[in-house]
Amino acid sequence: MIRLILASASPRRQALIGLLGYPVEVRVADVDELSVTDPDPARNVVETARLKAEAVADTVTGAGIIIAADTEVVLDGRLLGKPADAAQATRMLQQLRNRTHQVHTGIVVCRRPEGAVATTVSTTDVTMRDYSDAEIAAYVASGDPLDKAGAYAIQSASFRPVAHLHGCYTGVVGFSLCRLSQALQAVGVPVSLDVADHEAGRCPACLQMMQDLSTPPATAR
Repeated sequence: MIRLILASASPRRQALIGLLGYPVEVRVADVDELSVTDPDPARNVVETARLKAEAVADTVTGAGIIIAADTEVVLDGRLLGKPADAAQATRMLQQLRNRTHQVHTGIVVCRRPEGAVATTVSTTDVTMRDYSDAEIAAYVASGDPLDKAGAYAIQSASFRPVAHLHGCYTGVVGFSLCRLSQALQAVGVPVSLDVADHEAGRCPACLQMMQDLSTPPATAR
């Protein structure tokens, strides 16, 4: 029996990994993410995910597939991270407005007790729409941005901050399902998800997400 152990408290990641059809156990990794200081954002997210995977691996007995991830929003080479407060969230959203940035999500999969490890990273170019200051204020007041890298959720039904993207939608939400599926297969876990369809944007779940993304927000400028 496949036992997936997710090293994350993120409800977005829990929902996405649930699409794979395996039972999932959640164990939050207690690590200092700021201790990873690789200047390359794509390497940084992988090394942070590795730190989380190793921390959780120390708590696991018996067989299990540990999955850890880390996401960073990068604008002009700068990691934005999660906002410390409402004021910082406001500044981040103002900086991102009407511009293109990158979202990097690193994934580490470790099979216990065999020790097989697979790592991968997805990078998506995200272009934000020209939302107003009033929309920023309303979104920040909702509290939604405060636990998210870059201070936004691409799937927000009220704010809908993104105009368009090039890359994996689910990688921006929290997990690139195609990259995660490939990493799981690399350590011997069967995955029924059609990775080719997912990467090509033909995945039914992603098509619905993209349709939602293309719908104009209800709040007018």
